[in-house]
Amino acid sequence: MTEHVWSFKATSGHLAGTDLAGYKVEATDGGIGKVDKHSDEVGDAYLLVDTGVWIFGKEVLLPASTVTRIDPDDKKIFVDRTREQVKNAPEFHRDKHLGDTGYREELGVYYGPDIPFGGRPV
Repeated sequence: MTEHVWSFKATSGHLAGTDLAGYKVEATDGGIGKVDKHSDEVGDAYLLVDTGVWIFGKEVLLPASTVTRIDPDDKKIFVDRTREQVKNAPEFHRDKHLGDTGYREELGVYYGPDIPFGGRPV
């Protein structure tokens, strides 16, 4: 149901094998942090973003489908969500959620294309 959420869009400019660690991540209304880790595995691609002081040092997991554009010259990644939408996503804890399929499903629904504006279903 949400498998496509975990893949980069063909129009994002993502090249498999590119190291995105350290790239700044920009929401539609401003910066949200830097990529700490990422995966470009087919069907399981994501960005793990360290938000720094923006959300008090928390990390957020963004499915690859949220990436609209990658600028390798400026080392920036642009996502199609607002800062508020990212902040309101299901809370992420690296030790608990990184390999948790239930969490991935919940996040896939939250960021999925069938939910208006990337919010939780009503």
